[in-house]
Amino acid sequence: MAADSPTKVLAFKDRIKMEAEDLVVKEFPNRVLQLETLLRSEKFNILKLADVHSDLNIPVPDPQPMIHNHDDKVSKKRKLDHNNDVDGTKVYAFAAGTVPSNKFITELVDILKPHIRQLVEDTNLLKMWVQFLIPRIEDGNNFGVSIQEDAQNEIRTVEGEAASYFDQLSRYFMTRGKLVSKVAKYPHIDDYRRTIEELDEKEFVSLRLVLCELRNHYSTLHDLITKNMDKIKRPRTTNTDNMY
Repeated sequence: MAADSPTKVLAFKDRIKMEAEDLVVKEFPNRVLQLETLLRSEKFNILKLADVHSDLNIPVPDPQPMIHNHDDKVSKKRKLDHNNDVDGTKVYAFAAGTVPSNKFITELVDILKPHIRQLVEDTNLLKMWVQFLIPRIEDGNNFGVSIQEDAQNEIRTVEGEAASYFDQLSRYFMTRGKLVSKVAKYPHIDDYRRTIEELDEKEFVSLRLVLCELRNHYSTLHDLITKNMDKIKRPRTTNTDNMY
């Protein structure tokens, strides 16, 4: 088994090289067109941002009348009793049922997440491909190696940005959940309700921007790699006679 390990590793490297080159030449153009079509679809081209609003399903309760007690002795007794109370966990009951997420935004998130994950996996494959093509360290004739390193840095940058999109999605739901709890606690304050609407509008714009960035990343990587394919695959020239 140990004797076969070097052979298996070489086969693994050859497979990575073939898959990555095929990915850049054939798959990247298809993904650019696919994302461009999605960007021009009806879901991502809403003109009125108010159309992305969602009903919170949190009614405004009737105001409770204030009861004033003018008995000082009773008031003092209540203050003493209150000081002895043990605070427990507050539970908010929603008579109208659960508070749903914004269905429209959730659908857009479900559409984008597979494309984000695909870009992360594609850049990881390209990163390994370029790394395997970098020759051993030598003095001189390193112009092609510098091109490989520049390409690898660009691939790493795209990979990091793509991974950060997942954090952006989770932060939106966390922020919205906190605002919904504020509405449940203070249902008479309209500013909290308006803040949720503004957050949903902002997230729609952000998701559309993420889709644009996904398309642009595929386009720029395809353009960069195809223009420098010869130097990336063969960073050092073997014909040195022309130098003299």
